[in-house]
Amino acid sequence: MTTTVERGVAGALDSALPTRFSLTPKTTLTGQLDGAWWPYSRDLTTELPPLVEALDGRLGRITRVMVNPTRWPVVPHKVPATGHTVHVGWFTELDPEKMILLSYTVGRFDLLVIPPGTEPAAAARLLTAAAIPGSVLTAGVLMSDEAATGGRMRDTRSSEDTWENDGGPALPSLRHPSSARG
Repeated sequence: MTTTVERGVAGALDSALPTRFSLTPKTTLTGQLDGAWWPYSRDLTTELPPLVEALDGRLGRITRVMVNPTRWPVVPHKVPATGHTVHVGWFTELDPEKMILLSYTVGRFDLLVIPPGTEPAAAARLLTAAAIPGSVLTAGVLMSDEAATGGRMRDTRSSEDTWENDGGPALPSLRHPSSARG
């Protein structure tokens, strides 16, 4: 289920921008991911509060977040969220495409983090794929598969554009072979 929640946190990039995320529906099937998040920037201080606010009602109070620092230029130790502080840790062993959230009620919650500059169609596919119950695909595999899919789609569009711009396929000669003699 893809969800957008209007941002209402002071200091956010733009409080009118929705928080873009998807969550795996409640089921007995467990998978590698519990959903996905598509932030607007790589600024955790700005991006985390709206996500935590949106998820608090569904997962309980988020107390800790873990990220791989290779995807975040600055990893703050603490980020203020609605009515509490979220502690942020970083681990280079963590899949760089993933974020782990910890809450009192749900425990561990793993999200695919979709890069901010991702094309909307690709992000929509990733938001959907990360929320499939029981999926065995990791965050890194989903991102790799999407890169391959996106490349094939760009190649197809490029071929179609070339075909259209060149007037379609080459037409066979309409002259009769015997008229080709000189």
